[in-house]
Amino acid sequence: MVEHLIQFATNHYLIAGAFVILLALLIATEMSKGGRSLSTSELTALVNKDQGVVIDVRPTKDFTAGHIVGALSFPSDKVLARVAELEKHKAKTLIIVDAMGQHSGTTARELLKAGFTAAKLAGGVSAWRSENLPLVK
Repeated sequence: MVEHLIQFATNHYLIAGAFVILLALLIATEMSKGGRSLSTSELTALVNKDQGVVIDVRPTKDFTAGHIVGALSFPSDKVLARVAELEKHKAKTLIIVDAMGQHSGTTARELLKAGFTAAKLAGGVSAWRSENLPLVK
């Protein structure tokens, strides 16, 4: 199988090269959406320095079951409707947190368009839990 792939790539180097370039552009575009991704330690550092605010976009039920200390609950379908409530945090980085880091980019992108500084937690609350960091109820 790998032999066939190598043979195809060498016989059709223009097609293979174009594929690699397009793949790299797709990855770069997807990574740039929604601002930068933060690790759990970067999130903690920003919040401890009072330079970041955690915005939890999971449903209220999930938020009440356990969330990062100091996080504000803004379910993803209501963030844009409640953007005025975030104005007092405009000088800080809004760190968007969801369940597994899959949907926070969309919310972060919308907040960036609205003039906020936004980032997302890579891996979401799932990554937070996997590092045995505390959640409050």
